[in-house]
Amino acid sequence: MPDQTTDLALIESVISGNQSAFAELVKRYQRYVFTIALNFVKRREDAEEIAQDCFVKVYRSLATFKRESKFSTWLYRIAINKCTDLLRARRPGTRSLDDTEAGDDRTTWEPATGETPEWELERVELAWELDHAIAALPHLYRESFVLRHIEDLDYDEMSAILGVHRDTLKMRVYKARTLLCRSLAHLNGVYR
Repeated sequence: MPDQTTDLALIESVISGNQSAFAELVKRYQRYVFTIALNFVKRREDAEEIAQDCFVKVYRSLATFKRESKFSTWLYRIAINKCTDLLRARRPGTRSLDDTEAGDDRTTWEPATGETPEWELERVELAWELDHAIAALPHLYRESFVLRHIEDLDYDEMSAILGVHRDTLKMRVYKARTLLCRSLAHLNGVYR
């Protein structure tokens, strides 16, 4: 199928029974869904499982997709719901050693050229601290913060995805920033 095929045309084709059209939708959005999931759950294995579950849900529910919004917005909402389901299933305070090291990309990070090893190490450690601080945010604040600052969505897009008024989302993002500042206050003056 040519890349110019619109999402709506692919959806119509899938509903008509064309399996290759669904494969094209998956190919088109698999990285997108995986990235969303990874930003929320921080574990690669969990993100892969969520992405797979998300596309199963999409396949089963495609006929109910209302064309009032973009397919990507609908898909985003499904992905976030799957992330929320997984995070709710986890009991607070009971994390495995694997979870503790989730998001620790220090072993795979490649430094930019021309930077000193000390600066590179500080940068990696700061990123690690930030990832863990974001993961520790309460779900509503983390969800809003990730959509706004990591996924780079505007408040109208966020509102369409979450079904929450934009002013409420602005408050949640502000609260998330405040909580992050507090939890990272110990870094003040350490990293410049």
